[in-house]
Amino acid sequence: MTFDPRHRSRLLLDGPGRAPARSYLKAIGYSDEDLARPIIGIANTWLETMTCNFHLRDLATHVKAGVREAGGTPMEFNTIAISDGITMGTEGMKTSLVSREVIADSIELMGRGHYFDALICLVACDKTLPGAAMGLVRLDVPGIVFYGGSIAPGKFRGKDVTIQDVFEAVGAHARGLMTDDDLRELENAACPGPGACGGQFTANTMALALEFLGLSPIGSAGPPAMDKRKEKAAYQAGRLVVDQLRRGLRPRDVLTRLSFENAIAGVAATGGSTNAVLHLLAMAREAGVPLTIDDFDTVSSRTPTLADLKPGGRFVAADLDRAGGVPLVLRRLIAAGKLDGGQLTPSGKSLAEESAGASEAPGQEVVRPIDRPLKPTGGLMILRGNLAPEGCVVKYAGTERLSHRGPARVFEREEEAMAAVQAGAIQAGDVVVIRYEGPKGGPGMREMLGVTAAIVGQGLGESVALLTDGRFSGATRGLMAGHVAPEAFVGGPIAAVHEGDTIVFDLEHRSLNLELSDGQIRERLAGWSPPAPRYTSGVFAKYASLVSSASEGAITRPVS
Repeated sequence: MTFDPRHRSRLLLDGPGRAPARSYLKAIGYSDEDLARPIIGIANTWLETMTCNFHLRDLATHVKAGVREAGGTPMEFNTIAISDGITMGTEGMKTSLVSREVIADSIELMGRGHYFDALICLVACDKTLPGAAMGLVRLDVPGIVFYGGSIAPGKFRGKDVTIQDVFEAVGAHARGLMTDDDLRELENAACPGPGACGGQFTANTMALALEFLGLSPIGSAGPPAMDKRKEKAAYQAGRLVVDQLRRGLRPRDVLTRLSFENAIAGVAATGGSTNAVLHLLAMAREAGVPLTIDDFDTVSSRTPTLADLKPGGRFVAADLDRAGGVPLVLRRLIAAGKLDGGQLTPSGKSLAEESAGASEAPGQEVVRPIDRPLKPTGGLMILRGNLAPEGCVVKYAGTERLSHRGPARVFEREEEAMAAVQAGAIQAGDVVVIRYEGPKGGPGMREMLGVTAAIVGQGLGESVALLTDGRFSGATRGLMAGHVAPEAFVGGPIAAVHEGDTIVFDLEHRSLNLELSDGQIRERLAGWSPPAPRYTSGVFAKYASLVSSASEGAITRPVS
């Protein structure tokens, strides 16, 4: 049976009874011919509050041109975006993960209200990628997620730099290793124009994951934000979504257990962000695909680290693009049997077919051959133990240490830990514990890049460990365990840690433990009571009442 390209818009726009709806749309320039074509929603996350998404308004014009050329009628609308980097280290950072749900909800609402036949989501900063994908999956209409691209690297005294260098410079400055003038010079150079953060941080990680999943066109994420190739890719994406609509290919046709395993492998092979664990779990829940936090360790353990990318490596996203991009990584992993190359992409071709023609720049050093990986396993580990019965996440690509044993330095919120680091109160061997920053307790599960980067900037990156029920930026490196679950606010064992307790990281055995007996931990928790909620009204209170554990992707669920 042929798929109807106007399978939804007919309900809104066809027939005498829908004359009022057509009249409204004609008032803003749509013609009868426009309204008789398939209606393609263009979900844009453009705004003027950050560099990541600033150029998406211009990219939308190229997407819409492609849609029109292919026989569709584009209708653009906006949703929100929160800059992780700008809000980092403030109360405003709590809005970041919450925004993922709002983005998904708003795209779903627009799709259900306006009966788009298909959807293109223009994304850039971290939460816009999974949020848009979640909204698209809920609607299950033909559609793609199109990434706006990475920022170009900055130049500081002859060296390529990213925003990660600025965050780490804050710690170096506090320790007297950089002057005010040094810091200002770096600040002025690190971000030379629009685009998302340049390393294999969360935005670039999720852009790669969405290509591996089959929700983004293969190779579309690679061209940097200001590269003219990005405009061409945007135009082609507009044409592609109309073609996809005519074929009737929907997200749930593409999203399988194997496609999610492919996405995890892509993250692991490139030293990607720990946030991918939260986001892929959340997307799997939306798609009804069984996936657990332990699956990330299983897949990562069998996947070699091939890409030498920041924050743990030498290169940035623009270097990966020049080396051969996502198609090259795909081809390497498929040839080695590390991916299922039969999974579908938006073009209707398989991953193997799409990556078969990948080109490799002569002499490139960004993507290693499969027989000479950077590490034999991938960049993610899931640890469990009496401190994290539901698990926690470590980015192994960002550290060489396999173990750490030290005294706990306990902080009830991020600001307290940052003040201690800046004051020089954290010493080699310490284990920094930051709690009540989880999905409910924060609420919103703040990233700790300010703290982790300051630790690295002070020269303590290889001698201090950190654990939190919050999360990390993709730019975090060092021995850092995030997403510790259950979180402190619901009485997780992290709430029982006292100053000076001994904590042991053992990556080889995938364990994170407090050197206390189960009975001692239970005794401490018996005398514990949850702190008062930090917010009792508004969006934070609603979020805290609905959000699940980090081990479930921190998704919001109706109260049963």
